[in-house]
Amino acid sequence: MKARKKSVSREGGAVAVLTVMIAGAAGCAGPESFTVSDLCGRKVDSALVAPFLPEGETLKVDDGISAPGQPRCQVYVGGDLHLYVRGNIDKADFDILKATERSMRRLGNPAPVDGIGDGATIADRGAMAVQACTYKGEKRQYILEIDRVDHPANTVERREALQKLLRAHLPVIMKAEGCRPQ
Repeated sequence: MKARKKSVSREGGAVAVLTVMIAGAAGCAGPESFTVSDLCGRKVDSALVAPFLPEGETLKVDDGISAPGQPRCQVYVGGDLHLYVRGNIDKADFDILKATERSMRRLGNPAPVDGIGDGATIADRGAMAVQACTYKGEKRQYILEIDRVDHPANTVERREALQKLLRAHLPVIMKAEGCRPQ
């Protein structure tokens, strides 16, 4: 397996430059396996993102939809959205997991998960975690959502992969946004 770097073109905002691994022997045309080591402008363990990326001809990571305190990124393979990551620093005076219960149901069989932030929910096609934090001297909460997930095909594997990514990425993205856990 031979590795090469491939730049992904800019479309309507900042798009990350990614390392692309070529599947198969050198000289063979076909689908590529991709490695993503940056989500929403933050370093991420590529092994945590890999389960969500099917083989394909093209990869695009678009983080041009981000704003201060609201990192956003979308990961496309072959033009299809396979991962949407959103972070928000929000007011600390409401229960976001309760408020979004209905939207989590649309992602399929949401269930609470212990040990991630102050609360987390994992569904068949997405996940959400909340952590109380201090941001610019004020009590806030950080909300990390992962959505639009349909790969891997096995739902149990997908839910496990979502849990691992959520657990690892929440503290990284919070720190990068300056939201210190309480």
